[in-house]
Amino acid sequence: MFKNILFASSGTPGSDNAAKLAFGLAEKQEAQLTLYHCYGVPSRGFATNVTDTRSGNMEQPDEAYQEWVREELNTTYAYQIEACTQPFRMEMSVGVPSTEILRLARTLRPDLIVMGASSAASDPNAARMRSIVGNTVRAVAKKAQCPVLIVNRPCTTCWHLFSNIVFCTDFSDAANHAFGFALKAARELQAKLYIVHAVDITTIQGMSMDQSEIERHTARMREKIDKLYLSRLDGFEGAEVIVREGIPYVEILKVARENEADLIVMAHHSADLPDDEADIGSTVEQVVLRSACPVASVTRAGYPE
Repeated sequence: MFKNILFASSGTPGSDNAAKLAFGLAEKQEAQLTLYHCYGVPSRGFATNVTDTRSGNMEQPDEAYQEWVREELNTTYAYQIEACTQPFRMEMSVGVPSTEILRLARTLRPDLIVMGASSAASDPNAARMRSIVGNTVRAVAKKAQCPVLIVNRPCTTCWHLFSNIVFCTDFSDAANHAFGFALKAARELQAKLYIVHAVDITTIQGMSMDQSEIERHTARMREKIDKLYLSRLDGFEGAEVIVREGIPYVEILKVARENEADLIVMAHHSADLPDDEADIGSTVEQVVLRSACPVASVTRAGYPE
């Protein structure tokens, strides 16, 4: 399933939980793991100094400084690196973090990019406190060809295996790509797959719904799931359909907790906008910030053959 994993680290505690998952997945899946760190943002003009992405200080990116950064990363992830028995390498460069991550991804063509929810956070809980995901994660999730696994909190059940996968749909084009990834993961990892749709009862086309309308709408959504997704299972028997009513991100999190989910798969955005124009959806963002398990954001079907 995952044979080539790219772990994009900020080198701060904000990436610690993502590091544990990335190394754990690589070990379980016997995958090639690349740890990438963008250690400096170039100054304007023709200056040779860079702004360190962790400290914010101006530094001269000579060989000695690069070696120091490499040693810092080796120390930070010493336990994971020592325990890793799979092919592993470390890449570093100067540039705008999101641009460099995407540049490396185009070269490596990974099956998965793993990131912390807030790349620059000095406190791993900072993303939840700020109620937004980091700008680097936003940019990478928007442009990446492969799924981006966003890890915001420690996951006690999924370091080595995903056994309960929750796929959330709003029936957009991006959701179709997300379903393909979720189904492939569930099939190859022999996991349970929950196909979830949350009916937003606060408003539908600007109008409030009474209970009879909610029930009719729920029935239509189940029929739509049967047509769009259950018809694509192709013999996979571990799927269950759940349609809830309420605030979408709240209902998604409830389903995840009730079923002990260790992976949530969602489309990067809900509106049928061009992928390059759509920002990360508000429901996805709220799920990422509050979920106890990693969230995979899917924008495209994957790298072209």
